[in-house]
Amino acid sequence: MSTGLDRGASAPSPAPTTTPATTPAGSPVVSRMRRFGPTIFAEMSALAVRTGAVNLGQGFPDSDGPASILDDAVTAIRSGHNQYPPGIGVPALLEAVAEHQHRFYGLPLDPTTEVLVTAGATEAVAASLLALCEPGDEVVVLEPTYDSYAAVIALAGAVQRSVPLLPGPDGFVLDRDGLRSAFSERTRVVLLNTPHNPTGAVLSAEEVAAVAALAVEFDAVVVTDEVYEHLVFDGRAHVPVATLPGMADRTLTVSSAGKTFSVTGWKVGWVSGPAPLVAAVRTVKQFLTYVNAGPFQPAVAAALALPDSFYSELAGDLQRRRDLLVAGLRSAGFAVSVPAGTYFVVADPRPLGHSDGTALCRELPHLAGVVGVPVSAFCEPGSVAAQAVEPLVRFTFCKSDAVLEEACDRLQALRSR
Repeated sequence: MSTGLDRGASAPSPAPTTTPATTPAGSPVVSRMRRFGPTIFAEMSALAVRTGAVNLGQGFPDSDGPASILDDAVTAIRSGHNQYPPGIGVPALLEAVAEHQHRFYGLPLDPTTEVLVTAGATEAVAASLLALCEPGDEVVVLEPTYDSYAAVIALAGAVQRSVPLLPGPDGFVLDRDGLRSAFSERTRVVLLNTPHNPTGAVLSAEEVAAVAALAVEFDAVVVTDEVYEHLVFDGRAHVPVATLPGMADRTLTVSSAGKTFSVTGWKVGWVSGPAPLVAAVRTVKQFLTYVNAGPFQPAVAAALALPDSFYSELAGDLQRRRDLLVAGLRSAGFAVSVPAGTYFVVADPRPLGHSDGTALCRELPHLAGVVGVPVSAFCEPGSVAAQAVEPLVRFTFCKSDAVLEEACDRLQALRSR
């Protein structure tokens, strides 16, 4: 089965419609990056600091991960793991990732050729696209889409083709018609994200199979961002695309320690898949960060071997906090789509008289002392998805009970306006 690695450079296709430039006037940044300014997270976090608002905008925990992973990192630092690690990653972590994929999904991997450690999932995605895409190649993404994806596609000189995830009464669902129409003979990569940030959707087995079938039909490589793989709720199951028949040969699976072990600042990620694809990613990665997180890699390796009870308790605790925030948002007057996974709840403020999520997010610290993020910030302006999510606001629940309860109490002020 072809993975498309033998395809030559393709002729550029027309550039997509982009947003107006958001970099400062006169900036020397290359044209393909001029539409990317400071992220929405930077804007909203700065707003939270200025106003003293509770920050439910950016998805990072306010407590550290399990004590064992912290202790193992300290031990690694004190025992001399402070110089360059091997370029592909320390052997213990390569082996731990391979064992993790076999343990949870039945995927056999050779840790010496089919796993690569990266500076978080962000670098894994970036190195994958830079390795695989020629200028003008097309990359299919789900929209709303995590904000770094569009920037990396632009860096690669590729063209983004978006498939809407549309809000409904039971959460976000894949637009099947939009999925097929996003593919063409120029499709090079499908950049999949499930469990999905920012919507909290977990693609069903049928939805994942539909994506996989089109990837095979158009001979595309699938790069799948699964950083929230263990944060799935209500008895649902995460379905890795590499587990589907025939997909392991054309799939690069990305994950990281940040979300699973609440160590987002460590930036320890990995990409796994068939050796030729991983080698292509390694070719680029070595000229990005070269190596990273030497003393943290052995600690993550040990953490990946934690018992099943750790993973189930992690999901259960987050589900409880999800329910706490959902109840508070509903009490404040929002309509809420209950997420199937991740750190995030999407709320609809139209019952409160607000139809513009971006405007509300900028006003919310003053109205109620809380910060959220507009879901439209994760969309191309004017797209089908952008129009569908224009009113919606994303809040994170990976915070302590005290922080969530304070935010919910503050949000009650919206009902009196």
